[in-house]
Amino acid sequence: MTLGRISSEESMGLVDGPGIRYVVFLQGCQLRCKYCHNPETWDMSKPSFLLSPEELVKKVERFMPYFGKDGGLTFSGGEPLLQPQFLKECLYLCKEKSIHTVIDTAGVSISDSKTMHEILSLCDLIILDIKSSDDEKYRELTGQPIDRFKNFLALAQSLNKKLWLRQVIVPGLNDNEENIKDLAKFIKPIQNVERIELLPYKSLGESKYKKLGIKYPLAGLKDMDEAKCKDLENLLHQILGRSV
Repeated sequence: MTLGRISSEESMGLVDGPGIRYVVFLQGCQLRCKYCHNPETWDMSKPSFLLSPEELVKKVERFMPYFGKDGGLTFSGGEPLLQPQFLKECLYLCKEKSIHTVIDTAGVSISDSKTMHEILSLCDLIILDIKSSDDEKYRELTGQPIDRFKNFLALAQSLNKKLWLRQVIVPGLNDNEENIKDLAKFIKPIQNVERIELLPYKSLGESKYKKLGIKYPLAGLKDMDEAKCKDLENLLHQILGRSV
């Protein structure tokens, strides 16, 4: 039996895709982003609990009356693509029951292209976190090379998947026009983009690091100014010639 390693769940998510979402945070992540606010999800061997695909989808079905025409189930993390078999089986069951599905991912996919093809074919929308569009800056920020992200994006494009693109804006790191211009250049050729968002950095995760005994890379850094973040987002949209 396939079991998913679950970090946590949220039954009424409002920012994890269209409409009201049931959000499942899967355990496991290979990136070590400097601003990560979910360090408790890193270690695959330490899930809060285990669920089979059937058990999870049965729980989600109870919330379908709240979803309306837009809502559904979002898989987040951690990195949901690191549990491919569980994810694939859940998506298949959701497709059978007409539950709209979203994968919220950094695109750190596994090397099994057949399985990834099956997963992306089954999901309805991808929320893709662009850590950085620059190879060197990506590695500095995440501790990993950018190759898997680019391979994932190429596969999503080949399957014409709908995309929401996001990037976290961090004071002193990428909160400048140069980054926005580089990001716009990277995004411009991407097809099927429904939404582009810049998210202001929040220091809320710092307490989790202390609790886990992990050094926080951005200790003492103040939250990103939300007005400035919005100005940068407007600039990005202006360069791209779009309003969303």
